[in-house]
Amino acid sequence: MYQIKFGTDGWRGIIAADFTVDNVKRVAQGTADYIKQKHADNLNIVLGHDCRFAGELFAETVAQVMCANGIKVKLAKGFVSTPMISLGAVKHGAALGVIITASHNPAAYSGYKLKAHYGGPSSPAVIDAVEAAIPNNLVETALTPVEQLVTSGMITYVDLETLYINEIKSSFDLSAIKNSGMKFGYDAMYGAGQNVMKALFPEATLLHCEYNPSFHGQAPEPIHKNLAEFSQLIKTKGDIDCGLVTDGDADRIGFYNKKGEFVDSHHIILLLVHYLHKYKGMSGKVITTFSATSKITALAKAYGLDIEITKIGFKYICEKMVTENVLVGGEESGGIAIKGFIPERDGIWIGLTLWEFMAKTGKSLDDLIKEVYDVVGSFAMGRIDLHITEEIKQNVLANCKAGKYTAFGSYTIEKVEDLDGFKFLLGNGEWVMIRASGTEPVLRVYSESSTQSKAEEILEACKATILA
Repeated sequence: MYQIKFGTDGWRGIIAADFTVDNVKRVAQGTADYIKQKHADNLNIVLGHDCRFAGELFAETVAQVMCANGIKVKLAKGFVSTPMISLGAVKHGAALGVIITASHNPAAYSGYKLKAHYGGPSSPAVIDAVEAAIPNNLVETALTPVEQLVTSGMITYVDLETLYINEIKSSFDLSAIKNSGMKFGYDAMYGAGQNVMKALFPEATLLHCEYNPSFHGQAPEPIHKNLAEFSQLIKTKGDIDCGLVTDGDADRIGFYNKKGEFVDSHHIILLLVHYLHKYKGMSGKVITTFSATSKITALAKAYGLDIEITKIGFKYICEKMVTENVLVGGEESGGIAIKGFIPERDGIWIGLTLWEFMAKTGKSLDDLIKEVYDVVGSFAMGRIDLHITEEIKQNVLANCKAGKYTAFGSYTIEKVEDLDGFKFLLGNGEWVMIRASGTEPVLRVYSESSTQSKAEEILEACKATILA
């Protein structure tokens, strides 16, 4: 049997090859067995799917397996975002939330994410337990038709979109944003955030807010190389003050300034800390992952806030948010959460927080970034993904572990940290980091320096050394 493995953010596979009805049944059975063991007094889940091909089929398959195990299902009608499922799990008092999504992966993929009762990613311990419970054989249980399960009350349809919109309306000063005189743009990347933003901001410049399960051939990952059309639209129109992008399941954010320039997650996290603490007087710990800019640590210290660095993967941030007073938790890949909402990545929620910041202050995004720079100094980040053979990947990792690298070109290594991957500190606030993908023959290389050209120079020096 195909072995089903959960990565940092659920199980993913290629539709009709690995991600099949039979394998979805197996994952659903493992989840059901876990719920019956650990949540025997609350046999309920919230379930939905994003915009991908056959999402409804896979979601209904999960629902049927759950019901066969005596677990009631609150099923979203139509596609939903991951944050909607997380919020739904809290509001409906579910044992778990399940969403069929492959997030930012290409259209050929689908996936299965688990959400905890507190409205964030399930902990690594829970994910391990569910994975261990997945049967190694086909699930032969006879499944009842969905219509009968609805009639019997085992499946109840729920409107998670309206639930989410109402939560936004009660949490943001939308009138301040709408009456600010500023104009905004939004690119859904054909993903699950489209209906919410069309409902909330019909006056905004909206792009790719239609249903297209193929994502028009573009992986719905909100990074600059995938967003040339949106960037050009902002430059051409000339009157869009800020552009927001969300990924396939709307939990990750991309951001653009008035000039159509990409604003990365490192800057977004800094802006959030600046707004929530300096302007709104909020406090709490700042948590970020190993690949994020060191300027986040510098800003937290400047504001007297505790800072913690975790392994890469939002689930590690979420664990802290559930048990501690956390102001901002975010990672380099665009997954960010803030105090006052569920402990979940949410591209729309974070985007609206920064739109509100701009509207309330009357300042441009660049002006607000300058305020942060005035505290910690300017910086730039680089990243490349090296698609190599598994043999080369393992050889580079072995060299890292053995301390074989002492310099990358003219950059001398002063210190190495290995919390999650290998971060080589180069002095003057500069560093380069090597981290392997856990699922494919890819090495991710990150860098930080004072300017973009220097950050990229460090990347090239590292690449030349490790692939020599």
